[in-house]
Amino acid sequence: MIGYVTLGTRDLARGAAFYDAIARELGVGRMGGDDRFISWGVPGGAAGIGLTLPWNGEPATVGNGVMVALEARDRAQVDRLHALALSLGGTDEGAPGERFPGFYVGYFRDLDGNKLNVYVFDAT
Repeated sequence: MIGYVTLGTRDLARGAAFYDAIARELGVGRMGGDDRFISWGVPGGAAGIGLTLPWNGEPATVGNGVMVALEARDRAQVDRLHALALSLGGTDEGAPGERFPGFYVGYFRDLDGNKLNVYVFDAT
């Protein structure tokens, strides 16, 4: 149903380095882009993510209540991605852990303050 999600940035080059590392750990790369927009994912695959300088020229802002969820392969990858985001300058919004049976998730914000999580549903 969802093709991709786009987040705003104030610094595309800085944000690109952050998302290049996150995408690499998820096993995907860039799908395209230009000097204002970059997208990551697999064409024809699951939903991708884009990072853009706002087209109206106004500063990028964070949506209150907006969050992007990235699906991991397993709990270990949730832990790695959360730690990776923090090592790249992201901020912690909730350490990885089980929030309810079978739902393991860690929350963080990117360099522009956009909220994301990385999660896995499992039976453990």
